[in-house]
Amino acid sequence: MQQSFDPEQMFEELRSRLRGFRSWRIAGGILGAFLLFMLWTSWFTVQPEETGIIQRFGAVQRTVGPGLHFKLPDGIERVRTVPTARVLKEEFGFLTTASIAGQRTQYADSKAYKDVSLMLTGDLNVIDVQWIVQYRIEDPIHYLFWVRDTPQTIRDISESVMRRVVGNRLGSDVLTVARVAVSTEVKEEIQKILTEYDAGVRLVTVELQDVTPPDPVKPAFNEVNEARQDRERTINQAQEQANREIPKARGEATRTISEAEGYSLERINRANGEAIRFRAILDEYQRAPEVTRRRLYLEAMGSILPEARALYIVDSEQKALVPWLPVESGQLPDAGGSKP
Repeated sequence: MQQSFDPEQMFEELRSRLRGFRSWRIAGGILGAFLLFMLWTSWFTVQPEETGIIQRFGAVQRTVGPGLHFKLPDGIERVRTVPTARVLKEEFGFLTTASIAGQRTQYADSKAYKDVSLMLTGDLNVIDVQWIVQYRIEDPIHYLFWVRDTPQTIRDISESVMRRVVGNRLGSDVLTVARVAVSTEVKEEIQKILTEYDAGVRLVTVELQDVTPPDPVKPAFNEVNEARQDRERTINQAQEQANREIPKARGEATRTISEAEGYSLERINRANGEAIRFRAILDEYQRAPEVTRRRLYLEAMGSILPEARALYIVDSEQKALVPWLPVESGQLPDAGGSKP
């Protein structure tokens, strides 16, 4: 029996076959996209300044260093990177908006941060303190999971410690000579608290950027500061002069004392020599009085006459007087009494 041709039946069979093929194609596309997604999310790159932390269903499995790494696809394992080799910074009382090499650093309006920077000192004065905290991440696991929102925790601790340290000091000290001491004390206390929290953070530095009085009292404070600087300058000048004059006076005193001691020693030695000479002459005189007396007379005349420019001669009765006799030639007149 010959089967009759039915176009509708033929089109229905073709439609069913196409519908089955389309279903398989869609299923294959979905499977391929899923495999591509699994492959694409199975590798990742960690930058040189970072450390990667891999979590499997939320639990930490391992940490990896810089480079290309593989893991299980997203949904099973997740990677989080932490900048462990970079110095991070928190700013207080100001905000850096742009910092480009070779250009001037730009800051946001500091008036918006006065609630952080204005502090009360120990002498009940108000000062404006701006500072920065720089730190490194030592333990990325503790940094991420042991403290909730570690950067905000660092900010809260830093502000609390800074307010307490400033509140225990005089405002004039914080403004002038105690800035380094305040920074050191604040750094030590912040680090102590973060260590107790196991935050995985190590502080690099705490530095006071700008410490000024509030705007309404700045002119008066500047005058006081100038007066203090003048006082310090005057004290330094006086100290410099004292350091110059005191050693000079001490040197002169030492020289005078040395000269006096030398003069005293000279006079003593001379007196001792004269005494010894006198004893020697006395011994000679006791042995030969006339000879010694004559010798002493001649020695005295020999030392006096060469220095004399004129002679006055009198006789034994002091009656005859020759009023002037020049002796520049060093020769005495002859026995006849004639002039040279």
